[in-house]
Amino acid sequence: MVLLHPERIAAAWLRSGVPPLKPTEAKPVPYVISEAACQVPVMCNLGTKEGVTDKTNRFAGVWPGVESFFNAMRAKGSLVCVSVDPLTAHECGNQRYLAMPWLDACLTARLPAKAGDPLKPMPAASAWIAPLHTGGTDVIAPVPATKFAGSKESSVWLPNEAIAKAWAQYVKDTAVIDLTPPPSPKNLRVKANELIWEAEADLESGLAGFIIERDGQFLAKVPEQGKNPFGRPIFQNLQYSDTPSQPLVQMRFIDTKAEAGKTHQYRVIAVNTTGLTNPSRSDP
Repeated sequence: MVLLHPERIAAAWLRSGVPPLKPTEAKPVPYVISEAACQVPVMCNLGTKEGVTDKTNRFAGVWPGVESFFNAMRAKGSLVCVSVDPLTAHECGNQRYLAMPWLDACLTARLPAKAGDPLKPMPAASAWIAPLHTGGTDVIAPVPATKFAGSKESSVWLPNEAIAKAWAQYVKDTAVIDLTPPPSPKNLRVKANELIWEAEADLESGLAGFIIERDGQFLAKVPEQGKNPFGRPIFQNLQYSDTPSQPLVQMRFIDTKAEAGKTHQYRVIAVNTTGLTNPSRSDP
């Protein structure tokens, strides 16, 4: 869609694959890189075991295609970047912690004030540049585009300083920093010894779980032990992709040790995946 209808694409995050720029059996006529396509922010995201540092993995064929696509796009001045997850293969891992702020930055800059109007160009003055990074913890820090002195053909484009810093952390160890606490849980209801509450999503880092307090003292964690084999443990759990497991985990806890006939005060504290917290108000 970026190459065929660039005027309709605000930004594109390509996970573990890119469109072919050379003839293939499935597509004898390859895509063409137009000037308009080069104005669309594009992030090529893949795991290091998809052929970047592990050449024997079953998905090792992903990187050669991504590398060719990136080189061709960047040579024409495309607003393209590569972010290699140093922890994964084909699974999504911690990509959401870079994808969400990156997409937010691009959409904020490009979406018009009035629906139906043309997309706005990315502001060149805010762009940052960094050398392409394909492995290791030594990441050369991005700099403002006006100060970059290296080869732009082998550099990655980033929309602004905040995203540049997040990208540098992501390709190092995926530990993208978040300084914003999660939303406070709300609508806590207590019936007998059952607690039910609601919580909004933490868009920056996701909810890792909740801490339950009774009468000002720690009572339990929900879940007791978060699981995610491909990235940070998260409340809703994740499958191989970036979708939650089914059935969805409920925001519910039963206090099996509550004293019969006694009124307790409960509080639910939201915890995001970086460890930041935000409590609800106490409820009887």
